[in-house]
Amino acid sequence: MNKLKKTLALVAALAMTTTAFASCGDEPSSSSTAPESSSSVADESSSEGDSSEASGDSSEAEGDSSTSDGGDAATGEMDPSVGQGGDTLTIVAWDPADVPALIAQWKGIDYATVVDDLNNGAVAGVDFVNMGCKGGEASEKYDQRFKDGSDTDVYFCEADWALKYINNDDLTLPLEKLGITDADFPNIYSYTDDIGKDKNGVRKGVSWQAAAGGFAYRADLAEEYLGVTSPDQMQEQIADWDKFVTTAQTVSDKSGGSVAFADSLGGIWQAYACGRTTPWVVDGVLKIDDFCEQFANTAKTLWDSNGVSHDDQWTDAWTANGANGATMGYFVSTWGFGAFFLNAGGSAIENGTLTKGDQYGKWALCQGPTSYYWGGTWIVVNPKTDNGNEAREFILSATSDEAAMSEFAQKKPEYVNNSKVMDDLISAGTVFNADVQGNFKDNQNYFEYLADTAKSINFNGLITEYDATVKADFLKIVKEQYCDGGASWDDTKTAFEDQILEDIIDITVE
Repeated sequence: MNKLKKTLALVAALAMTTTAFASCGDEPSSSSTAPESSSSVADESSSEGDSSEASGDSSEAEGDSSTSDGGDAATGEMDPSVGQGGDTLTIVAWDPADVPALIAQWKGIDYATVVDDLNNGAVAGVDFVNMGCKGGEASEKYDQRFKDGSDTDVYFCEADWALKYINNDDLTLPLEKLGITDADFPNIYSYTDDIGKDKNGVRKGVSWQAAAGGFAYRADLAEEYLGVTSPDQMQEQIADWDKFVTTAQTVSDKSGGSVAFADSLGGIWQAYACGRTTPWVVDGVLKIDDFCEQFANTAKTLWDSNGVSHDDQWTDAWTANGANGATMGYFVSTWGFGAFFLNAGGSAIENGTLTKGDQYGKWALCQGPTSYYWGGTWIVVNPKTDNGNEAREFILSATSDEAAMSEFAQKKPEYVNNSKVMDDLISAGTVFNADVQGNFKDNQNYFEYLADTAKSINFNGLITEYDATVKADFLKIVKEQYCDGGASWDDTKTAFEDQILEDIIDITVE
């Protein structure tokens, strides 16, 4: 946001949108293990894109995307109050997994070179700041950044804490002031739409991705222990949480306790929490309802019967359990089927080369007990930006241009935040990534099984700015007190309340 004039040539270059190449995090935003780096782009930013080389050339544009439906021209007019004239668009995120590819898409840079280009200052008019932290730590770093007055034009917010910024007019700009309106996003998924709007229904953020989740399982083990031979048959056996528990107990019994049906309590909680029908905080008061006790009982039953692994997410043991057959299934969302899920199955993609493990090609996917999403990131704009035009074009290139989004969905691969684009690709039998799809039995189209889920997620009015802390604290207490410690529900509830009062100072408990 430096106050230097740009040449007309630079303005024109920055306004161009090109092909789609973007990435979602290798791990959910709230649990990302990003490298420790404060302002440089790490090599990991292209790790998800390595396998995309097999499905297309570089991200050079094939034609003028501005003429496509939902192209790069905003439907509204730029508000004159929005700052202009800065020479550098500063884009801030907590890790390098997403942004470099989005910048490549916008600027027409080959995705394979964008990391080096950004590190070497070779991307005209753009400064990418990688805060190098986990998604759950990003909010604190953003707070410090705003306190310091550090240069920030565009930044990225994770779903659980996005409303902390989206509901603060001092920290997020209504996108309508950039000339961006709802008409620019006719086909985004409902839940992503809800998260991007403040308490008054004003759009402050928008995502380029939809992170619907499903239950991925070892097809060979499912046949051995359950007689299941298709995803539809598995779905019948785990169509709700009662059936899921029964099936998990069957697997544990028949395997002599050697195979856990589900990967972790954290994985189960990602899905289960999306079935909540009451906000966690209402009028400043924490709401602990029957839903909470129901989850605790479900978790306890699975824990005691070895229906769920006792290992935590993101540990070495957690991924090893999939590779060695100690865990039959994982809760996974759209971002996770690349490097992460291949690793859990004992395979890997390094420098664009697939190394197949013993479990490669043995997996299958179904929806699971409930529709859910896991992760997702929203692009927002600092009201103090003086690069309004550049911010607008960057956002539209990532989230509105259907031709670019379609190309990106295939090259990344990514489940983009556009139902029309995804439906068209799926109905055409698109192979989004041959290496990833080959990890599934009979080359199952994994995105096809998530399409209905993405459309059915409804979080209207349910998300609060406290959700990341509340959900993490609840899972922690249930695991430590109720499942492992044998405490009563009443004592567990009290421990949860105490934890919340310690971690969040501006809410109360009943």
